[in-house]
Amino acid sequence: MLLSVAINSYKNPEMLKLCLRSVRKAISYVKGDVEILVADGGTQEDTQMMMREEFPDVRFFAEKRNIGFGGLVNRCLEEARGEYIFLLNYDISLEEKTISDLLNFLQGHSDVGIVGPELRNFDGSSQVSAFRFYRPMTIAYRRTFLGKTSWGKRHLDWFVYRDRDLNAMQEVDWIMGSALMVSREAYKEVGGMDRRFFMYMEDVDWCRRFWEKGYKVVYYPKTYAYHYHGKVSARGGFLTSLLFNKFTWIHISSAVKYFWKYRGKSNIFSGRANT
Repeated sequence: MLLSVAINSYKNPEMLKLCLRSVRKAISYVKGDVEILVADGGTQEDTQMMMREEFPDVRFFAEKRNIGFGGLVNRCLEEARGEYIFLLNYDISLEEKTISDLLNFLQGHSDVGIVGPELRNFDGSSQVSAFRFYRPMTIAYRRTFLGKTSWGKRHLDWFVYRDRDLNAMQEVDWIMGSALMVSREAYKEVGGMDRRFFMYMEDVDWCRRFWEKGYKVVYYPKTYAYHYHGKVSARGGFLTSLLFNKFTWIHISSAVKYFWKYRGKSNIFSGRANT
């Protein structure tokens, strides 16, 4: 089989339906066998019913509990049968050529392990989805008043590549895990997402591991997809989120695990420095 389109989903059947409809349209432009699968966390009856009645051709894997983003992605990777695997969040809606464009690029570049499209808001504006690797201060600048300072702003501009033209295809440190296409060959060498991350930092860590194995990570804005990006860990301001938002604490916890995992290691991959 040429391609697996693998969607991770969590308690939002209506948004999953929109995603699946866009996937069905997009795979019609792919020349080769394609399968669609969904791994759903904390599965509820309305989602199961929708999948049975409206998408009987989709391979559906229900998880009774919430196993986290990385857990759902890994379930998709384990079940996928394609030579290439397109990993999607359920809150993504594709353009007609999104899949075929990414697939054609990846087929022609065996040195690339991960490629991702530009992500857009539903009003057509671009989302930031390509990043440099975190430094410890990145978390502080993103989550506190320090990000409003001149040096904080400079660091955050560096973090999101404001010194580059992101309208051009290019190698980047990591791309958001909402829409990633990988080759099976590269994935098998690198392995799945690290299960120590329940939510947040899995995509950062995964891209880093691809670089460590000699595979490039490429941001490919020649094609795009729409992304409903809720930013649940950032709601309410710093003090409110710190006191009452569990996603803030999950993010901070994942960041601590990430920095501990890579303590003492420099950000250098395939001979290129993270400058």
